[in-house]
Amino acid sequence: MFRFLLGRLAVLIPTFIGVSIIAFSFIRLLPGDPVALLSGERVMSPERHAEISHQLGFDRPIVIQYLDYLWGVVRGDFGTSISTKGSVAEQFFQLFPATLELSLCAIIFAIVLGIPAGVLAAIKRGSFFDQLMMGTALVGFSMPIFWWGLLLIILFSGILQWTPVSGRISLMYFFPPVTGFMLIDSLLSGQEGAFKSAFSHLILPTIVLGTIPLAVIARQTRSAMLEVLSEDFVRTARAKGLSTFRVVGIHALRNAMIPVVTTIGLQVGVMLAGAILTETIFSWPGIGKWMVDSVFRRDYPVIQGGLLIIAGMIMLVNLIVDLLYGLLNPRIRHQN
Repeated sequence: MFRFLLGRLAVLIPTFIGVSIIAFSFIRLLPGDPVALLSGERVMSPERHAEISHQLGFDRPIVIQYLDYLWGVVRGDFGTSISTKGSVAEQFFQLFPATLELSLCAIIFAIVLGIPAGVLAAIKRGSFFDQLMMGTALVGFSMPIFWWGLLLIILFSGILQWTPVSGRISLMYFFPPVTGFMLIDSLLSGQEGAFKSAFSHLILPTIVLGTIPLAVIARQTRSAMLEVLSEDFVRTARAKGLSTFRVVGIHALRNAMIPVVTTIGLQVGVMLAGAILTETIFSWPGIGKWMVDSVFRRDYPVIQGGLLIIAGMIMLVNLIVDLLYGLLNPRIRHQN
């Protein structure tokens, strides 16, 4: 297992360096003067330009600039925001709990509904239920996030008035953050109705962000289950007279979960990207809205640092998925 881990790390390190080169080149590939972009000054004298260029290090060779940037990243320094003059890394990790809370709720929503739907569709292959589930999954996968979010807001917030439109909690509740997770902090605050308000604010963003992963997990579970149900050991288990629950729930589902685990890990990365749109629609104060606002403010160090941190997190999630995959299937470890 240790060699398997080393092999995966050997792949991740050059991948991260490649991503860092892309993030480093972000400012330099944009049209216009990078000194003016980073300083925020559109009109400046040549002396002022030379001074800022020296302060930002643009008067040094590009390779030296990149190595300095990479060394800063290794030390946790992802640059300074133009608009707030604060550390990009500090701002990121202040807002990240909001995005993590939303993403965790969305992936739990997708797993809890997706796996049972896929298993039932496989068991009832060719039935009306199977066609309904797969048709719904195809619609969910094809649904544009922006349109889907607006549709739910109009129906459940505008017409039925069941859920709030935006934010993480009602303005009538205020308490200092303890964990950054609103559901937990609302419970710790002891204020009556705070948890209910935080939960109701999570419902629509969770459904919107979890719809595509739900569709993918359901289809992957169905395909994996159909393949496993046709294996000899499943037919042998049925011939022994075992109940359908034992055959499906214990023998088949465990083996079918191997590709499903990989799919779930990949969907975590998809959700981090999808959170940008979802948080913008629901004014969710997380990483996605922060980066979109940074685009409008032309705060390029924030976009550059945010992209690199998100890419690093996606690679970390993929590493964890690879390790789980190796634990579930020892043949994968030996092959690698």
